[in-house]
Amino acid sequence: MTQMPEKYVITVGRSFGSGGHTLAEALARHFGIAFYDKELLSRAAEKAGLSKDYFEENDEREPRFLSGIFAFNMGFNPVHWYSGTSSISGDNIYKAQCDFIREIASAGPCVIVGRTADYVLRDMPNVVNIFVHAPVDECARRIMQRSEAPLTHQQAITLAQKTNKLRANFYNFYSDKHWGRSDSYHLSVDSSSMPFDKLVEFVADFVRLKLQ
Repeated sequence: MTQMPEKYVITVGRSFGSGGHTLAEALARHFGIAFYDKELLSRAAEKAGLSKDYFEENDEREPRFLSGIFAFNMGFNPVHWYSGTSSISGDNIYKAQCDFIREIASAGPCVIVGRTADYVLRDMPNVVNIFVHAPVDECARRIMQRSEAPLTHQQAITLAQKTNKLRANFYNFYSDKHWGRSDSYHLSVDSSSMPFDKLVEFVADFVRLKLQ
């Protein structure tokens, strides 16, 4: 068995409905390390003295001032005019998340889902960045299975597309990489490509090799 470093982090980006959260949780159990997804929000909100509900409303969303931008073209680059001040709150939320991500990463080994953790920890050693995706029909099937309200196949696809767009806009806004693109991660994997238990073994083996 490969000796793991004292401190390491596995970050897991995921397309909506791909099962990335489930895989990340399974990896945390496999290695016996801490797991952070939604828990990260409540802990970060608590430390920042901000509302947990507000954190959840803005989870993986680009600053709201972007929706208040209008532009006109002067023949060169567009000139932007900004309305509203909600960008301050958005940046405060992101900073609080980043601070907490760095804190938990420095405390010990863990798995972190989303929230640009791969970019936040880009200068930290022993970080392995994974992205999980799946064909759209497979994602729709998972979404329909876990949804509390009945969804049609097309409604599930539409929800996946909307959520992925929000996640991509958030990631691309705060990082200098591209959400979901394979060259932004160490490993990009199709969760439908093999049985789940084999997928966990495959990704865990990759993590061990990467950390050697």
